[in-house]
Amino acid sequence: MKRFSFMADTITRRLIVTVALAATVTLVLLELFFTFGGKWAKPDIQEAGIVSQVGSVIRIVSSAPSADREHLAQAANTDEVHFAWYAAGSPQAQALENGHYRSSDLSEGWRFLQPYLRHPPNRMVVFQEDNPVSREAGLPYDRSRFDDAYFAGIRLDDGSWILCIALQRFWGLYAFERLCLQLLMLTFWIVAVSLIASRQLSRPIEHLANGVRSLGLQPRSARLDEKGPREIRLVAETINGMQAQIQQFIEYRTTMLAAISHDLRTPLARIRLRGEFIDCPEQQKHLFRDVDEMQTMIDGALSFFRNDASREEGIMFDLPALLQTIANDYCDQGFPVEYHGPAKASYIGQFYAMKRVFSNLIENAIKYATPPTLTLDTQPDGSYMIYIRDNGPGIPEASLSEVFEPYFRLDKSRNRQTGGVGLGLTSAQTIVRSNGGDITMTNRPEGGLEVLIYLPKIR
Repeated sequence: MKRFSFMADTITRRLIVTVALAATVTLVLLELFFTFGGKWAKPDIQEAGIVSQVGSVIRIVSSAPSADREHLAQAANTDEVHFAWYAAGSPQAQALENGHYRSSDLSEGWRFLQPYLRHPPNRMVVFQEDNPVSREAGLPYDRSRFDDAYFAGIRLDDGSWILCIALQRFWGLYAFERLCLQLLMLTFWIVAVSLIASRQLSRPIEHLANGVRSLGLQPRSARLDEKGPREIRLVAETINGMQAQIQQFIEYRTTMLAAISHDLRTPLARIRLRGEFIDCPEQQKHLFRDVDEMQTMIDGALSFFRNDASREEGIMFDLPALLQTIANDYCDQGFPVEYHGPAKASYIGQFYAMKRVFSNLIENAIKYATPPTLTLDTQPDGSYMIYIRDNGPGIPEASLSEVFEPYFRLDKSRNRQTGGVGLGLTSAQTIVRSNGGDITMTNRPEGGLEVLIYLPKIR
């Protein structure tokens, strides 16, 4: 039975699921915030209704006769706010009159009460439990139970006082502070949700990019994992098919060229046999020289094609040990090749192919310049830099970009009589790049040639 299309792993489904989960998590976080956020999550003092309640009680008590004010104030008591009226000259009224208060609290209190009173009171005080006035005897609250009460006192025209006591804080931050908090939380949630959503969508693309990058490191055996959303799997399948076609084309080309080079040996052998019947020694000498040169070119081409067609798998080996072994071999032959670098460093690559690369470059330095110095540098990202430096004449600047071309040879700065056919550096570049690295040559300012081989860390 065919599966419903939404159940298939696609980018569309991942986006829908991610957004739905992000919205659900946001709602849960909001609910937790309002449940456990304390004063941060409560409405501000205006929305809590305490200011309008206090204003109504003040208007009613101030309009009533003096004999009824105390009873009206007590009748206005609620579980959250208590009220009391004190006649002029009473100890509580004198304490409220002579207390010390912060001017900022007074301005804030009047700003909230102003819309609910017809005219400004003679005097208004605002304080908290930490003010000595709150310890005055006869105040209508239990100090042992409510140790964080809020007080507001209003002096009426006849000198009496109305005291309002919020037993505990049941309102939140002021409007501006609350707005800033909401914007901060909204920004945090948007960033968190965006990171989750983008990660869900970008992870398959990152895996695809890493897989494509691995094709350059191990082009013969690398294959993209066909997993992830349907769209990513289709791309991976297409790239794998293209990679297989390219590898098949390369194998056909290599096989054809190797066959042509091999078949040329037979006519060259016949030419040499027929050259034995030439009577002119000078012409015979020239003919044999051309045949030897062609034979050398064919042998070099066959060697190059065999290396290109080889299927050596990458293994883990000790790169410094390989370089030191090569250097010691040349030292045993009388060529002082020095190594500088760490004693241990693991690398994953084609061991024998890389050994041919280093040996070829060192051989060139010994043949055309001086015994070189090998330097291995380990980079912070896990890659390696191998420097091969000699003190010879170097290479003309115009030829630096051509030395890796097949069959390219220098005419003046290198000895042509002892040189090969021009495929050694081409083969070295091919091997290094098949391992994901690169090779470059530059002339040193102090004289000599520097060959730099970059080898990435293969994961």
